[in-house]
Amino acid sequence: MVEIGFVGLGAMGLPMARNLVARGHRVRGFDMRPAAGEALAAAGGEAAASAAETAQGAEVLVLMVVNAAQAKAVLFEGGALDALAPGGVVALMATCPPGAVEAIAARVLAAGRRFVDAPVSGGVVGAVGGTLTVMAAAPRESFEAVRPALEAIGDKVFHVGERPGQGAVVKTVNQLLCGVHIAVVAEAFSLAAKVGVDAPVMLEILGGSSAASWMLKDRGPRMLEAEPEVTSAVDIFVKDLGIVLEAGREAKAALPLAAVAHQLFLATSGRGDGAADDSQVIRTYHAMNGGRPQPG
Repeated sequence: MVEIGFVGLGAMGLPMARNLVARGHRVRGFDMRPAAGEALAAAGGEAAASAAETAQGAEVLVLMVVNAAQAKAVLFEGGALDALAPGGVVALMATCPPGAVEAIAARVLAAGRRFVDAPVSGGVVGAVGGTLTVMAAAPRESFEAVRPALEAIGDKVFHVGERPGQGAVVKTVNQLLCGVHIAVVAEAFSLAAKVGVDAPVMLEILGGSSAASWMLKDRGPRMLEAEPEVTSAVDIFVKDLGIVLEAGREAKAALPLAAVAHQLFLATSGRGDGAADDSQVIRTYHAMNGGRPQPG
């Protein structure tokens, strides 16, 4: 059993924390929304009143927050880092720019604590099912210290490197491909709709052809719905593709497809659909081209 502090009990964080409890770990969690802490307590965890209280006595402090700014606020302004015992491990699991992760890690290490850069992929479905992909970068000793917790959260746990920031780079590349795939599926369906091709038939053909992809099969059916259930919001890709472009600038790498995809998600959010399912980037295509597929 590992003593775990968990900050960020949102749509993904809460089921992740519940899975840790289910695997026998002692979990104390904190979120700005008291109801989230109450939900964790109902699942057998403990609700903390602050980030610092969450970290007190923990062996591992998991941060499943929105961005790097929130991670810094929790650690350095909220007192969580000082509350964490010397030698304790900070596991940053949010999607953050590689440069920001390196800077946070440097401050954590300077304070005598360990740091694991461990972003995840798999969305709410993976968080609930404990099937997330975890991309962890840290010295081997630190990685092994948190492995039991990581394996309670995901069924695909990878040690991708020894240096903080390497996990963030892997997640950045993953999000580049995901965002571009979703946008190009929307573009293809928009063209089909423009010329009057039956959308469900188009989806069936593409899903069984060499053009098929995981994103096509997952997001394609939701693109045919007017108001699909939200599993990952448009605004998540506004953020994540922004991180992709920031990483490209830092590396002086041209990322033109990512830039176009980012603009499409940004336009969708700007039209008031930021909280809609990310498949609804297709609404921007329909706004440009007219029409939409008939619901299947």
